[in-house]
Amino acid sequence: MLGEVLLSMVDITKIFPGVKALDKVSLNVTPGEVHALVGENGAGKSTLVNIVSGVHQPDGGEMYFDGMRYAPTSPRKAQEQGIGFVHQETALCPHLSVAENVFLGRMPRSMSVLASFKQAREETGKLLGRFATQLDPITKVQDLSIANQQVVEIIKALSLDCRLLILDEPTSSLTELETENLFRIIKDLKQRGISVLYISHRLKEVFTVCDRITILRDGRYVKTLAVQDTTEDEVIRNMVGRSISTFYPEKIGQGQEEIIRVEGLTRGNTFRNVTFAVRKGEILGFAGLVGAGRSEVARAVCGIDGYDMGHIHLDRKAVQFESFHDAIQARIAYLTEDRKEEGLFLNMAIQPNVSVTSLESITENKLIHRQKERDLAKQSVNMLRIKASSLMQKVVNLSGGNQQKVMVAKWLAIDPMVLFMDEPTRGIDVGAKTEIHYLMRQLANRGVGVVLISSELPEIIGMCDRVVVMNEGLLTGELIGSDITEDNIMRLAATQRRETA
Repeated sequence: MLGEVLLSMVDITKIFPGVKALDKVSLNVTPGEVHALVGENGAGKSTLVNIVSGVHQPDGGEMYFDGMRYAPTSPRKAQEQGIGFVHQETALCPHLSVAENVFLGRMPRSMSVLASFKQAREETGKLLGRFATQLDPITKVQDLSIANQQVVEIIKALSLDCRLLILDEPTSSLTELETENLFRIIKDLKQRGISVLYISHRLKEVFTVCDRITILRDGRYVKTLAVQDTTEDEVIRNMVGRSISTFYPEKIGQGQEEIIRVEGLTRGNTFRNVTFAVRKGEILGFAGLVGAGRSEVARAVCGIDGYDMGHIHLDRKAVQFESFHDAIQARIAYLTEDRKEEGLFLNMAIQPNVSVTSLESITENKLIHRQKERDLAKQSVNMLRIKASSLMQKVVNLSGGNQQKVMVAKWLAIDPMVLFMDEPTRGIDVGAKTEIHYLMRQLANRGVGVVLISSELPEIIGMCDRVVVMNEGLLTGELIGSDITEDNIMRLAATQRRETA
């Protein structure tokens, strides 16, 4: 049997303090196979692939690679044996160039340092060419968007000439074109006999590019299914242990009372003459391709970044938030798309992460009232069904989806009037995604103005009462009701609109 598979994992068990992350999980990946690993957040997917890549060592079970006993003690050892890994969260050196990141620690050897860098740039350029991207190998990573940083992570793994490539949510930050290029590369790898272990919450992708699907639930193996012999509904039932009748709550119609109005907002060439309103009790969608300026507008409205011209009215009164703190005081919140760098204190516990936005409400005589803080955190954990060993568990040790829920919880703690949610379900499993969708609608039903920025068109269409579309920093149109369709959104997202004088 072992000769028929590239990677064999048998009864893998892993225990962290207070949590059995994996309980006798088995998995086989054959040569040239694209094998999907799916499950809810906290199911054990990341732990399993971290064991394959040498980040963690198992507490029980055995692994074999190409028929030989396999037990890497570090990521470097795993790389040396032919394992490449693209993590969901990028781990690049921001002050180095794209080429230096791709060949970090293994620069080509040559007669001189300059010649080595030249060779690295040339090799990186070839890899970038396979990805059909305009990225320059000498560009510093800190100057790249999150989507382009993800591209760098992928070509870095490809440069290793690996035999098994692990992709953890590889398309979470990619544009549609970049995703198509990635799928083309995966098919090319498959034809060359290279195996891919593919982790994604986007089941449409799984059914597009994968051959088999292994499902985990609560740290246990459920089953492995051939893509051609199963359906998305069957996979979801096995993932969550129940049927999900609908992913999106019923729309009740948009509100009419404006909470906040933005007029003529402009910052250089980033966004220009942007005008829109957020109404009480509605979910307003911001659609457009990556780089259209959606996040930049939201950050400017919330005082995180500045703007050159324009006006903001809150409850019909002119306001200008000098800082994000001013916006928070006015109960205007922005949930960032980058939870790792901007959204959370990863090395702190859940409790202070939830309470950090509302310290005034839990402070007495300039001291934090710990019981009030615990009550606030406990309420959030219960409401959002955050899986954790305790309120004092460090956020860095939570799954990506549960980290996302903690970030949602901290903004709910301010009882927001307007909540900008930037890619709020990125990297979240289908069950947790549905929970957040229903939470968004509950907030709207309570009169909160919710602004959803999402690159997933089904999410925009399923959730939003009204949608504004951006392209290259300009608003190109607005859609309401039955006009919110994929064709209409993509048409507006590609529209080149001239600015009025």
